Amino acid sequence: MTRLRNLALTLAAALTGACSTMAPDYQRPVAPVPATFPGEVPTEASAVAPLADTIAWGDYFADERLRELIGLALDNNRDLRVAALNIERARAQYRIQRADLYPAVGAGGGQSAQRLPADLSPTGESTVNRQYSATLGVSAWELDFFGRIRSLNEQALQLYLGTEEARRAAQVSLVAEVANAWLTLAADRERMALAQNTYDTRRKSYELIGRSFEAGAVSALDLRQAETQMESARGDVALFAALVAQDENALALLAGMPVPERLLPAKLTDSLTAVQALPAGVPSEVLMRRPDILQAERQLRAANASIGAARAAFFPAITLTGAAGTASAALDGLFDGGSGTWSFMPQIRLPIFEAGRLHASLDVAEIQREVNVAEYEKSIQSAFREVADALADRATLAERLDARQRMMAASRETYRLSDARYKGGIDSFLAVLDAQRTLYAAEQELIAVRLADAANRVALYRALGGGWQ
Repeated sequence: MTRLRNLALTLAAALTGACSTMAPDYQRPVAPVPATFPGEVPTEASAVAPLADTIAWGDYFADERLRELIGLALDNNRDLRVAALNIERARAQYRIQRADLYPAVGAGGGQSAQRLPADLSPTGESTVNRQYSATLGVSAWELDFFGRIRSLNEQALQLYLGTEEARRAAQVSLVAEVANAWLTLAADRERMALAQNTYDTRRKSYELIGRSFEAGAVSALDLRQAETQMESARGDVALFAALVAQDENALALLAGMPVPERLLPAKLTDSLTAVQALPAGVPSEVLMRRPDILQAERQLRAANASIGAARAAFFPAITLTGAAGTASAALDGLFDGGSGTWSFMPQIRLPIFEAGRLHASLDVAEIQREVNVAEYEKSIQSAFREVADALADRATLAERLDARQRMMAASRETYRLSDARYKGGIDSFLAVLDAQRTLYAAEQELIAVRLADAANRVALYRALGGGWQ
């Protein structure tokens, strides 16, 4: 049995190794995007060579709490778990397809019994004929002379490798989503704290004006205006409390488990990333390392291989069926000398008339390849836009952040002066309320710009397929 199996495997390897596929030579489509991003100056390839490799997310993010939270998400997130299981399924499908290259050797045993009535028996008496057999053989093994099975094997391999890229893309997206959710929670908590402090200040101001109103020092208008400002801040506290709760729920979903309080931020951190800023002049070819683009290319390669299988279907298909073993009329004589038996049944099938089915199958395969080319090019264009948008945002963030900081400083000074003038009897309380509103809005806008700055770094991490070095 072992000798026959080894002989079959050797024959299979010799036949399949000698043949080639009829798939067209794969040519990577030219990227339908400019060589550099908008506003960037071309740089020598050697100057940006390190960009060809992604970095570990643990080296990209600086905050220890965020790193630990991302680790929890990678271990427990259900979407990432599904992506990993898809890899296992694709690997199994590839192994199934690859097995078709080799003969399936099986052993079998059987017994047959037949009774002949007396009028049909040569002896004139009823008889019972029995036969026992034990065989080892190969059933319908196709000799892959024209590469049909090898093309299908290549297609399954590329789809399997594509699922691995899909898992990498899912991981990059998950890391970015966790970071963004964590930053949003930090910003909303900071906004809620600001709203609470503003409410406390305005409540004290309202109580002070209330006492002044009772003493006849201020008008009812001043009192109601102060009350309006106080209630507006109280509404903001309730609003941001709801947003904080929703942010925590979003983080729990991404992490796949309740998030410990120690990992949650109280406010925005100023040191989100531990990687230097993206250097100027980065060529757009760095997009080729993005997992989603690599997955699209794997699918294109799979479609290219399917053309080879469709072409090979036009040629003869040769299959072999054979068996060797023993047979005997008595069970105790099954393995006696002279009981050996064998059978060999080669078959060839040549398509002559298929009513256009084979031509239509080839057309489908070729059209599918063109579809995958378009999808591959679209993936590159979408990635180019994501990076270009992030870089455009990055170019103005420093100026926007500086402007908001100066605006808040000016608003704080305006409020101080308005309050002093009101207490000195120079201005009405309306000027103080207006200055309060301006200061509160400026503080909220500063938090929003700081969040945009941090989120932009996360967007670049995702758009470049996992950061840069």
